[in-house]
Parts: sequence; C-alpha cells; structure tokens
Amino acid sequence: MDGHACVHGQGKNKVTKKFATVKRIISKNDARLPQVASSLFFQHNEALVPPYRVIVDTNFINFSIQNKLELVKAMMDCLLAKCIPCITDCVMAELEKMGIKYRIALRVARDPRFERLPCSHKGTYADDCIHRCYIVATCDRDLKRRIRKVPGVPIMYIASRKYAIERMPEASIL
Repeated sequence: MDGHACVHGQGKNKVTKKFATVKRIISKNDARLPQVASSLFFQHNEALVPPYRVIVDTNFINFSIQNKLELVKAMMDCLLAKCIPCITDCVMAELEKMGIKYRIALRVARDPRFERLPCSHKGTYADDCIHRCYIVATCDRDLKRRIRKVPGVPIMYIASRKYAIERMPEASIL
C-alpha cells in the first residue's frame, strides 16, 4: 500500500501534513527573561555611556506623538539611564518643510532639553547623520536596515506603545 492504513468501509486514516513549522518566540515581557540595564548591551562600544545621546529622526517624533509618548521620559524608561535626545539641523529642516500638519512635532523638536547637532553633509536628507557615539531612534524600516550594517550603533524604535532598544547584532561584537 501507499503508507496509509485502509480498512474497507472506513476510508483512509487522515495523515496530517506539516506545511510550515512555527518557532515559538518568547515575549520580551516574559518573566523568565531577566531585566538588565541597557548599559550591558553597549559594553562593546565604549563610546556609548550614560547619559545616552539619542539621535531622533522625523518619523520617530511623529510616531511618539501618535502613541502619546513623552520623548525624554519614555527614553529614560527604556534605557534605565539619563538620555539626551539630539536633533540634527536636517531633521529640523525636514519638520519645518512638512508644514502646519506637523507643527506639534516641530514644537516637540524645539524642546530645550533636545541637543541640536549641526550637519556636515549637503541637503536635508536626515538619514545621512549616523554617528557611532549615538543611539539612533527611528521607525523607518530602510534606515534601520542601513544602520544594522554599521557595527556598534544601537537602534531605538516604538513597539506596543513604548520605546524599545534593538540589541546589537552578535556579529558586531567581534
């Protein structure tokens, strides 16, 4: 026979096929995972020490507003340390160009707690400002993909209405 047991009158036994096997993913809020200070993630990048300097991009500010997150407080809750949000000239220019619809984001960006960083590159393309001594806060998929290729630069993003920090890729620890 063809591997299926068959008895007359009862038909074939059902054989279940596995179309795709799914790995179980442990939630980051799982009690079995120890909560550790973010400084442990950055041991291999000595330039990153508290107070953490976080370069914020345009869409991160917009998503923070949409998720009703207060930037500085949420950053400190995420990193368990003092944070200095940094905003580049090109991000400010981008927000100013976006017009009245983004006036709240512009008001947030002009907060005196934000450190203003001058840009050395031409144009107002904010994604060109990536430095090793900063954490980059973005929700932009393409920018995250590009930053992951730069060793030692952690990424902050928004997940389930709070900030999360992306751990360094293990390859960059070498």
